[in-house]
Amino acid sequence: MKFKAEIDVMPLEALLDPQGKAVTSSMSNLGLPEIENVRIGKHITLTVEAADQPEAEGKVEEACKKLLANEIMESFQFTLTEA
Repeated sequence: MKFKAEIDVMPLEALLDPQGKAVTSSMSNLGLPEIENVRIGKHITLTVEAADQPEAEGKVEEACKKLLANEIMESFQFTLTEA
């Protein structure tokens, strides 16, 4: 079976997010001063072949831990649907 994974990788809350800080600072220049605390991360989609959903979840989690997210600085979460 094929499964589609939607993965969000975000910087840890305790760490500075320079991109998010720059965007937050620019919001008031755009007339949007009520927007604050912007955090910028990555959104990744992929397809995985697996026998069942638990196996697919394991493969996606392994990919995130080994390559897609740096767990020292980032957290990740994902959803999985049948493709």
